Amino acid sequence: MTQAPTRSTDSDGTVPTSSAERSPDSLLAEWREQVLERGVGLSEGQVLDALQLPDERLGDLLQLAHEVRMRWCGPEVEVESIISLKTGGCPEDCHFCSQSGLFASPVRSAWLNIPSLVEAAKATAKSGATEFCIVAAVRGPDKRLMSQVKAGIEAIRSEVEINVACSLGMLTQEQVDELAEMGVHRYNHNLETSRSFFDKVVTTHTWEERWETLSMVREAGMEVCCGGLLGMGETLAQRAEFAAQLAELEPDEVPLNFLIPQPGTPFADLPVVPAEEALKAVAAFRLALPRTILRFAGGRELTLGDLGAEQGMLGGINAIIVGNYLTNLGRPVDDDLDMLENLKMPIKALNQTL
Repeated sequence: MTQAPTRSTDSDGTVPTSSAERSPDSLLAEWREQVLERGVGLSEGQVLDALQLPDERLGDLLQLAHEVRMRWCGPEVEVESIISLKTGGCPEDCHFCSQSGLFASPVRSAWLNIPSLVEAAKATAKSGATEFCIVAAVRGPDKRLMSQVKAGIEAIRSEVEINVACSLGMLTQEQVDELAEMGVHRYNHNLETSRSFFDKVVTTHTWEERWETLSMVREAGMEVCCGGLLGMGETLAQRAEFAAQLAELEPDEVPLNFLIPQPGTPFADLPVVPAEEALKAVAAFRLALPRTILRFAGGRELTLGDLGAEQGMLGGINAIIVGNYLTNLGRPVDDDLDMLENLKMPIKALNQTL
């Protein structure tokens, strides 16, 4: 099993610091040669430099990230929709999440029935999406939830051809094996933030527990989907640390979320990430993870708006979640599909992902 990293370091073994004394031109030229030409992702210290570039060089950073995406991932965009099988009532205290049963948020516990799950999968496939993710707000699945997931996957497969992913919290080895046997294509379990900041976000379980689940998922042959949430009070150095730790994990997909302050949660009063800062993060994560599926997820609408979303798609993003999120509204599906058409970005075909 892969051991969780203690702290990311640069190639000389030191904990990285910013190269503030170097010019943006020098840094961008170095990254172009390293990432675009050789396909070697940025180190933690280099990611910090990217996050600290002056705003007037944002366009250059986004352009380089787009070129890296095109060189190492290609022009296609993977489109996914998510649905909550079990909403609310979660026993964990993730401070950003309105589904925690420990906070006074307006979200209440509810289960989705199998016919509704199948209809959602059909609608997802009709939109052109190739991935349908079943999500549950739990610490980890119990027998009832595993049975529901199995029944749901069987019902979906009998009606529609689409990849099925799951996000069910922390798993045991037995549960990992069961999901692999069900044919789950990809498993999502976000690390959420850097190891050094995690205990400021969650106290009811550890970062290492999440890492352990991800290691078991990879060893079982499922694709690993692991990202996180920016804008929870972490420093730029901790964002760089997070990017480096994701690079060490080598996930197949990294969803990037931006905090939507949720009423009743401990993070309800945090400010929204400024658009320029969010776009720098998009580009920096692409340069740290040149071959990874980098997906726009929750919060892009609030943080970036329509124009910013297009800039992100031209700044390293090559996958999006369409439609609504678990407890928040997203953009209308047709708006995102129109955006991809206008940007001349083809949607990844299903037969290329099965």
